[in-house]
Amino acid sequence: MLTMLRRSLLILALAYVTPSFALDRDALLDQANILLLPRERAIPQFELFDQDGQPFSNLSLQGRWHILFFGFTACPDICPTTLSDMRRLFSQLPAGVREQLQLVLLSADPARDTPQQLKTYLSYYRAGFIGLTGNMDQLQNLSKALGLPFIPASETHGDYSVSHSGNLALLAPDGSLRGHIRAPLKLDGLKEMLPQVLESER
Repeated sequence: MLTMLRRSLLILALAYVTPSFALDRDALLDQANILLLPRERAIPQFELFDQDGQPFSNLSLQGRWHILFFGFTACPDICPTTLSDMRRLFSQLPAGVREQLQLVLLSADPARDTPQQLKTYLSYYRAGFIGLTGNMDQLQNLSKALGLPFIPASETHGDYSVSHSGNLALLAPDGSLRGHIRAPLKLDGLKEMLPQVLESER
C-alpha cells in the first residue's frame, strides 16, 4: 500500500513538472552551444525599422521564436559566416520548426546600414532573414539587454569596422529573452537540439 502511494505521488509530481525541466541543459551547451537562462527576461521597449523601411517593435516579436544578432553589412567575417551558417541550419530543420523561427540581423552600424542597404545585403542569402536599423541609442540599449554588446565606431566616415559579439539571442514567442546560442555555431548540434528547445520552452 505504501509503495503504491509513493508511486502515485511520484506520477503526480511529474505531471506538474514544467516542460523546460525535461531539457538537459548541460547537453544543450555541450552539443549545440545553447545556454538557456534560468528564467525568461523581458527586453526594453524599442522601435526600429526593417529592411523595407517598416516599423519593427516589441510587438513584432510576438507569436514566433526569433534569433537575433548584432552585426553590420560591411562586416568582413563574423556576419557573412553567421548568416551562411544559419541559412544552412534553417534549410536542414523540419518545415514545422523552420516556420516557427525568424532570424534577425540588428545593425551595429546604422550610419551605413540604411533599410535599403540591409535589403540588398540580406537578399544575397535568399533565406527570408530580417534586418533592423534605427537610432543608435535604442540599438545599444537593446544590445545590452540581450547580452550582445557592440562598440560603436568612433568615426563613421571612410573605411571603418565595428567590434561586436558573435553570439545570438534566442527570444520566445512572447518576446522575452530565453537564452543564447554561443559562437562558434555547432550546426549539427543545433539541428538536433533547437527543435527540443522550441518544444520544451513554450
